[in-house]
Amino acid sequence: MVKPVTMRSESAPTFPSRLPHVGTTIFTVMSALAAQHQAVNLGQGFPDFPCDPKLVQAVTQAMNAGQNQYAPMAGVAPLRTTVAAKIEALYGRRYDADAEITVTAGATQAILTAVLCCTSPGDEVIVLDPCYDSYVPNVELAGATAIRVPLTPGDFHPDLDKIAAAISPKTRALIINSPHNPSGTIWSAADMQRLQELLAPTGILLISDEVYEHIVYAPGRHESVARYPGLAARAFIVSSFGKTFHVTGWKVGYVAAPADLTAEFRKVHQFNVFSVNTAVQYGLAAYMSDPTPYLDLARFYAGKRDLFRAGLEQTRFRLLPCEGTYFQSASFADLDGPERNLSEADFCQWLTREIGVAAIPVSAFYGNGFDQKAVRFCFAKKEDTLRAALARLARL
Repeated sequence: MVKPVTMRSESAPTFPSRLPHVGTTIFTVMSALAAQHQAVNLGQGFPDFPCDPKLVQAVTQAMNAGQNQYAPMAGVAPLRTTVAAKIEALYGRRYDADAEITVTAGATQAILTAVLCCTSPGDEVIVLDPCYDSYVPNVELAGATAIRVPLTPGDFHPDLDKIAAAISPKTRALIINSPHNPSGTIWSAADMQRLQELLAPTGILLISDEVYEHIVYAPGRHESVARYPGLAARAFIVSSFGKTFHVTGWKVGYVAAPADLTAEFRKVHQFNVFSVNTAVQYGLAAYMSDPTPYLDLARFYAGKRDLFRAGLEQTRFRLLPCEGTYFQSASFADLDGPERNLSEADFCQWLTREIGVAAIPVSAFYGNGFDQKAVRFCFAKKEDTLRAALARLARL
């Protein structure tokens, strides 16, 4: 008789954490606190209004037409062709739809895949603080080391001299983000030209997070890496249909990159996602036959930005620049109550509990928690939502 094998039940097996310093994200924490206190949630970056019904109809039509099985690994041809045509029309660079455009499960997956495909243990990747919270964990998951270079405090513009000083023989890649989350700053043509000159003699790759490409306010212009041949030749350009068409929950994005980089990108992509929602891809391709929704996006959000900024100007918050994105950062250093002495994280909790508006501390986007008395609001909300938040913030 074979005796049954018994396992100890006192504890589960243990293993070293791949991300030992990572906990629950600030977005989850603040959204839960907002719900607990029935606060207006201007923290997490998603719209509270519906997308265009025509887009839903296009996806529904694709489902009804039977487009419900696996899509090709790189994405359905009509969507890749549409994306390539859009990039050429806006930025003047022609990407081959078959070999240089890949549809991804959102921009976050795209960035992770780009990092994994091109970095190895021992490599260094430069990131610019403050930065979106997935960048550094992505680098660490690849076994590489993140080298943090600060953007200029206050206006958050890139300091190309500091970027140059951070480059070493181990530097494999640089991650940039314009329009920038959390600050709303955009890179200028001069910034891009200087970066192109800086990287020209190197083999450094570029990962350009351009998910807010269509939300740049006049008189600014989105300086896509695709506009600059010396940058485009070494770059993975990442964008997001979710941010552009108010469907963040669909988690669909894309990467444009030269064929040799795309080949390596797809080697990883096929094993961490393989393919992306088929019906949504066909629906997006059909919907994008009319470019008006994305060409008009900056005007749409400019109205919300101006409404929100005008309201904040009636408070003691000091507005920071907002050249793009749907985020507005503001300093609370000029408040005259005891709350002005709080850390950014504590101030956001106080603001949620006592004023009834949730925001995100800008310090959460820094590796060292740099605290400059600034918080980030999301104004991708209905006007009624913004007015409700402003009525509460008027107490400040």
